[in-house]
This record gives sequence, C-alpha cells and structure tokens, in this order.
Amino acid sequence: MPAALGAMGALHFVAPRPFDGLIPPELPGSARAWTYGSGVAEMAVAGLLAVPRTRALGGAVAVALFVGVLPGNLQMVRAWRRKPVWPYQAIAWGRLPLQVPMILAADRIRRGA
Repeated sequence: MPAALGAMGALHFVAPRPFDGLIPPELPGSARAWTYGSGVAEMAVAGLLAVPRTRALGGAVAVALFVGVLPGNLQMVRAWRRKPVWPYQAIAWGRLPLQVPMILAADRIRRGA
C-alpha cells in the first residue's frame, strides 16, 4: 500500500489533469489545488505506512483518505454519465465499491501495526 499510494501521489504532480476532473465543482478553490493537495496527502500517508513506528497512524489516516476520496469517485460517475456505458460508466461505477476493500485493508494495517 505505501508504494501504491506514493506512486499515485506523485502522479498527481506528473500528470494532474485527469485528477482535476475528479474534483467536485462544489469544493472551494481550484481543482488543481485540490489535486496537488490530495497528492501530498497520498505521499504523506505512504510515508506513514512505510515506517513501522508510524504504521498504525498511517493505517488510520489511510482509512480517512480513502473515505475522503469517495466524493471524487462520485464526481467521476456524475461527469461520465453521458459517456458510453463501456468502458467509461463501467469504470466510474466500478470504482465506488472498490473503496470498501481499500478502507478495510487500511484498517487491517492499523490494527496489525
């Protein structure tokens, strides 16, 4: 999980445009600022998870992070509602239930640390 979060966090800076589209327009400020902020958050959580001494905290913060990105996944469903069902809507809707195993995995890390 630390490697995946670190890589995804870095990707927010390398290729931010796709992430900008996941930011709900109701949030204040620019989508790019939220993209960069979430990238920093993902890299910070990766760092917490990678260090045994902070792993329990990292697991707890990862749970919060994964709950926090749910509005972005809902935004993707909303933004892609007029796109073809395959693959766009299938991807957008498919991301929603994937949050559950990610949250559970982060909580297992928290409890096991």
